[in-house]
Amino acid sequence: MVEFSEILKKAESYRAEMTQFLRDMIAIPSESCEERDVVLRIKQEMEKVGFDKVNIDPMGNIQGYIGHGKHVIAMDAHIDTVGIGDIRLWTECDPYKGKEDENTIWGRGGSDQEGGMAAMVYAGKVIKDLGLEGDYTLIVSGTVQEEDCDGLCWQYIVNELKLRPEFVVITEPTSLRIYRGHRGRMEICVETRGVSCHGSAPERGSNAIYKMADILQDIRELNRDEYDNDQAVKGLGKMLDPKYNERWEDARFLGRGTITTSQIFYTSPSRCAVADSCKISLDRRMTAGETAESCLEEIRNLPAVKKWGDDVTVSMYTYERPSYTGLNYPTECFFPTWVIPNSHPACESLVEAYNGLSAADGAKRFFNEKPTIDKWTFSTNGVSIMGRYGIPCIGFGPGAEEQAHFPNEKTWKDHLVTACAMYAAIPLTYCKKVD
Repeated sequence: MVEFSEILKKAESYRAEMTQFLRDMIAIPSESCEERDVVLRIKQEMEKVGFDKVNIDPMGNIQGYIGHGKHVIAMDAHIDTVGIGDIRLWTECDPYKGKEDENTIWGRGGSDQEGGMAAMVYAGKVIKDLGLEGDYTLIVSGTVQEEDCDGLCWQYIVNELKLRPEFVVITEPTSLRIYRGHRGRMEICVETRGVSCHGSAPERGSNAIYKMADILQDIRELNRDEYDNDQAVKGLGKMLDPKYNERWEDARFLGRGTITTSQIFYTSPSRCAVADSCKISLDRRMTAGETAESCLEEIRNLPAVKKWGDDVTVSMYTYERPSYTGLNYPTECFFPTWVIPNSHPACESLVEAYNGLSAADGAKRFFNEKPTIDKWTFSTNGVSIMGRYGIPCIGFGPGAEEQAHFPNEKTWKDHLVTACAMYAAIPLTYCKKVD
């Protein structure tokens, strides 16, 4: 029997330890491909609290194991962070020294997403203290390079380590809500080619920037809601309509896709010459029913792209940056959409754990009466775990999504306690449901 009151009480008893562990991780700069020192600090804490086995794989991800049962359950936190941006915007504290008061912890990575790691490690301690090991093997995963290339770490884990859990809890920040999906994304490159000539007689050449200007207007039109009209470019809102998308119900839950131009580049012999090439990067967010090929074809079929014909190339970026261990694991920059139904055992198990804990003594401080089920706006490692490999994912994490990549990033100590209790309770509620 799961003693929810005891789990919550024990999680609260580790409030100070989780706070200190999180502050230690914040103090270690760990941008993508530079996570070595924070991984070693996590290993130290896992060993201290009594994990049965701790492994650092060749890519540099860390896995801590508890139990030896037949049901393999994973919980994942990426432990890399983005940079700090303009230091002048950090008015509350130094991003790595951080600070805390009675309720709050500040510093880079507090919400996104080292808070999830702190709560997971101490959930392992709670499981050990209360003898909650059951017919499961819990793998607590700290993964690298997510901010650079979300899901790459799990491509390696699934393909090379041959690890396929029954489901994975993503501990990205959810403001303690249960998240069952999010839109996918891809990184698209559009390049136009021209012919340079002296700027004093531009008619002698062919300006690649002007060609791109036409295409940019069509891309902006693509991002509209409107689609049932006579205009040449139909807006992405069409994917919410059953006439255009058989997965329209999931699309309405996740929200429609979006597209934006994120970068622009050019080549030219000089400032006194016509540009002979122009290139843009597109951030394409995909809803249910959209694929990599459908999104590429959507760009290729834009009127302006067709107008300029062979002078335009549309392609997908690839990622080829080595991890901190030196391992290079190239991948295309395609990050699939994923969603699971409310009725999935993983979702139902989290709801059951939440309801059990919310009814425990002293729970009102940490839990609402009922859980909120929602989805992320941003992307997570679920793009590979569920999106590529069909391994079910469910989200529950401390911290707030709006704190991600934000100056003066913060999280809350009560969130660490709530998440710790949830992570300790979830494995048994899942085993009870599926056995």
